[in-house]
Amino acid sequence: MLEANAFEIGLLNAADTLPFLIVGLPAGVWIDRLRRRPILIVGDLGRAVLLASIPVAYVVGVLSILQLYVVGFMVGVLTVFFDVAYQSYLPALVERERLVDGNAKLEISRSAAAVAGPPVGGALVGILTAPIAIFLDALSFLASAAFLFAIRKPESVPEPHLDETGERVGMVRSIREGLAYVATHRLLRSIAACTAVGNLFGNLAFAVLILYLVRELGLTPGTIGLVFGIGSFGFLIGALLPERVQRRVGLGPTIVVSAALDGLALFLIPLAPPAMPIPFLIASGFIVGVGQVVYNVSQVSLRQAITPDNMLGRMNATMRFIVFGTIPVGAVIGGALGGTIGLRETLFVGAIGATLAFLFVALSPVRSLRTIADAMPEASGA
Repeated sequence: MLEANAFEIGLLNAADTLPFLIVGLPAGVWIDRLRRRPILIVGDLGRAVLLASIPVAYVVGVLSILQLYVVGFMVGVLTVFFDVAYQSYLPALVERERLVDGNAKLEISRSAAAVAGPPVGGALVGILTAPIAIFLDALSFLASAAFLFAIRKPESVPEPHLDETGERVGMVRSIREGLAYVATHRLLRSIAACTAVGNLFGNLAFAVLILYLVRELGLTPGTIGLVFGIGSFGFLIGALLPERVQRRVGLGPTIVVSAALDGLALFLIPLAPPAMPIPFLIASGFIVGVGQVVYNVSQVSLRQAITPDNMLGRMNATMRFIVFGTIPVGAVIGGALGGTIGLRETLFVGAIGATLAFLFVALSPVRSLRTIADAMPEASGA
């Protein structure tokens, strides 16, 4: 509707994720100092208001790409707090030996939404226009806040972080402690590197994906939504697999193989024949979904289990800072490459880089882990 080009779309994707670079680390400090459920609720309510501003501006006739940049950035800020808080909140709700099961159940609900969302979104965009579809998205955040209100398990107030003299540890020192914890931990730094590189190249490809599907393959919004929706069944299937796969091959091999699978599946997009692209696109989305979910459930559960409670917020924020910080970089590079070397060629660059990311965990101690219990001696980072 706004006639955006490849570079402007790349900037929009960057605006959504840039907050992970700017406020990601301070967010971890605050989350370690505050109760997490109120942070989640405020994050949902704030995102609902921000997203609702888009259809309002559309109705009034003042919607612009600049507003999308601002809304995307502010929604990204609240998403930083929400994502770090929910990953730090889960260990307070379930026992650590049940973290894989808990994360898998969260992925099942998220994956079910991923399956239903794209086809519904594509249809709504075609029928009601994109701004009105975003209004329904805003309502979904209100529903999310209502569910969070329904959680009744008491949450204790975190103990204050004090230094050797009994004084509260400052923001800068707290951030340094979180960075040092991840950087010196053999398991965490390998996972961080793998995910960061995968996100960099995956989002380099994603920055031009929609343009490629529309301009090179000639797909309509409804068809794209349907393709994404069917492919997203991979997320749902993947959410059912982590415990089963880990029992058969072990935690470490599960992380390594799923990381490689995610990148390899991206090759199916630029290799899809223009005369019959849909089966290739669906297969790519399905395989990516399985790989991403199995990888994320496995590595997030490992991170939560080996990190002390008073470090969870900073560890998760540091990981988010590292692994999400590469997303806007990839989006901008992808937008620039799409306008210079071509959309299809940019997709190949993304697929190659995302595939090689698995080497960071394949060549680390992660590969030898059989269970989360095997990682507990590594909890100190030794």
